Amino acid sequence: MGRRRLLLLLKPLDAYSIYLSNAASRSTNPKVLSFLDNRCKVHRDAIEFCQNILRRKPVDWDATFRTNLSQPIHDVDLVVTVGGDGTLLQASHLLNDSIPLLGVNSDPTQPHEVQEFGNEFDATRSTGYLCAATVKNFEQILNNILECRIVPSELSRMSILVNSMPLSTYALNDILIADPCPASASRFSFRIRKDGKASSPLTNCRSSGLRVSTAAGSTAAMLSAGGFRMPILSTDLQYMVREPISPTSASLGLMHGFVKPNETMDIDWYTNEGLIYIDGHRNAHPVQHGDTIQVSSQAPKLKIFLPDNLTPS
Repeated sequence: MGRRRLLLLLKPLDAYSIYLSNAASRSTNPKVLSFLDNRCKVHRDAIEFCQNILRRKPVDWDATFRTNLSQPIHDVDLVVTVGGDGTLLQASHLLNDSIPLLGVNSDPTQPHEVQEFGNEFDATRSTGYLCAATVKNFEQILNNILECRIVPSELSRMSILVNSMPLSTYALNDILIADPCPASASRFSFRIRKDGKASSPLTNCRSSGLRVSTAAGSTAAMLSAGGFRMPILSTDLQYMVREPISPTSASLGLMHGFVKPNETMDIDWYTNEGLIYIDGHRNAHPVQHGDTIQVSSQAPKLKIFLPDNLTPS
């Protein structure tokens, strides 16, 4: 086998600069400003650390900031993200089912800082839920990958079709379909289909939107809204109608449920405007009155090296 080709995808440093600038305009607390300034330094040091490791390995590699990349990633054997969940999610949108992904959490939350500053400000950082590595174990995990001692897991993703046309982005965590103004109510209906035939009654909704999550996303907004944590390798989708307005007794039990791998969820949108938010606010696709949206787990899986606490035994 020839030399491996790697892509290092980085969270941009200016994300911290903007955060620090905004914080400086709102706070004069030197502890807050010092803490935020240190976040940028820790991330920069993590990037340099990972690059130094790669320089010592028998691999060919390139590095780029995530803001410089918008086209699908090809011609590499591994993508390594350095940042947090946001950088990992963006990488997942650019990968097919052949290139594995390793996430490095560049600035994980430090419990002693949370305890020290908890009474003054929020000292938590990126959760890095799907990031298998930090600077402490990056070289060890990379060695295991290069020497084929570990294999990636395959996470289910969600495909989205609008008026029968597939969107180019697969959702790794979740989608939210809602009015562009979060305070406005939306009108839509949905039903579950299996083999092209309806397997649930048509459900008409007036609510603040509809959220659908994968197993990987079931521990995020879905769980916060009262949903269920799903096994990480589950291929089901979980859906929940957000804040339904006066649901009937007959439809109440249909406000939250699951879409099986052999099923699709068909949604008819009856609001003038709407947005499909894919894995957060950065990626949104517009919809309008009369559009049909179809979601399912019939999408290419994502190959990813998971943290030990998520790796199936």
